[in-house]
Order: sequence, then structure tokens, then C-alpha cells
Amino acid sequence: MRIVIAGGHGQIALRLERLLSARGDEVAGIIRRAEQGDDLRAAGAEPVVCDLESASETEVAAHLRGADAAVFAAGAGPGSGVDRKDTVDRGAAVLFADAAARAGVRRHVVVSSMGADPEHPGDDVFDAYQRAKGEADAYVQAHRGLDWTILRPGMLTNDAGTGLIRLEAATGRGAVPRDDVAAVLAELVDTPATAGLTLELISGSTPVSVAVKSVAGN
Repeated sequence: MRIVIAGGHGQIALRLERLLSARGDEVAGIIRRAEQGDDLRAAGAEPVVCDLESASETEVAAHLRGADAAVFAAGAGPGSGVDRKDTVDRGAAVLFADAAARAGVRRHVVVSSMGADPEHPGDDVFDAYQRAKGEADAYVQAHRGLDWTILRPGMLTNDAGTGLIRLEAATGRGAVPRDDVAAVLAELVDTPATAGLTLELISGSTPVSVAVKSVAGN
């Protein structure tokens, strides 16, 4: 498979790139700055420099053309303000979804956030983030041109992954290592039967492959 990942230099994305390239997939990661490219090459991915805050749908679609799947793992990140929650966490997600559909890439996996809700109340930056992610999710969920799966992890940690998770429509609050989030994404990309599902993810007792097969109905 050829898989294009938005936010290719993110902590989850770099882990995912290593997993996908190790299993023989062709991986491209979209990054904002050329100097991030060496980290992607070390992870086995092809760096593609494209700023999703300023690029056109046509430009992004050109980078997606010929891919088998797209993964949106971009985010404004800690320290960013309300404006970039809108331009990245919402705007870039919408752009990437539309570009994937234009390029004919139906399989579309989104890294969202537990608690994402377009009606999330509050005025803090985190509240704006949850609204932005919720708005982006709602846009993707209504997109007729995509076979989408939305993954909403709990609190992310840098602990070593265990490969044991809980993956359901609603898990309740909890933490999960980024290693395990990447492992779940790798399985979801390869499991089109999960299309149309919005899933929460925390650490648990079920092996990743078994959990993904279960939600897929296999």
C-alpha cells in the first residue's frame, strides 16, 4: 500500500511511519519544514513539504494522488493559540479530507481527540481545540467521498507500548501510549471494514489486532 500521512513529523506519525515502512508499505509524510525531512527518512518515509494552512486543495490532492489510504495526524500542538486550533485542527483536516476525495483516495483515517465535540463549551485554548476537532470530525463523518474511520485516543503518554488496548465506540476516560495509538492506526488503515466508525482508544487487555478485528465485525 501507499499511505500518505498529514502531520508527518508528529510523535504519533513518526511511530506510524516506522511501523508501516517495516511491514513493506510505501509511506509519505506531509511536513511543513524541509529540515524535518531527515527524521522522516530515518523512519522509512518519504518527506513531502506542504503547509496545510496555506496550500490549496489542488496542491494537496496532487500529493495524495495514487495513494491507497490517507491518515490525518496533524495538529497545531501544545503552545499554539485558538487561531491555529481552527486553521490546523479544523481547517487542515477539512482540506485534507476534500483533497483525498478529489484524488480518489477513499480510505481515510483521522486521529482525533477523546471529547471532541463541535458544541464543546468554554473559552480556554483546550476548549477551542475540542471544538475544532469536533467540527473536523463532523465534516469527515458527513463526507460522501470517503471511507473514513475516526480514532479518538485518551490521554497520550510516551510510555512503551504494551500492545494491549480497549477500542470501542465509548471507552470512558483513560491513558494510552503513543506507541499503541500508532499500532492501532496501522491496523485500521489495513482494515476497511472499520469504515464509518468513530472509536475511542485507551489502554486495556485486548491485543491490538484482535481489538480492531472485533470492532470491524470479524
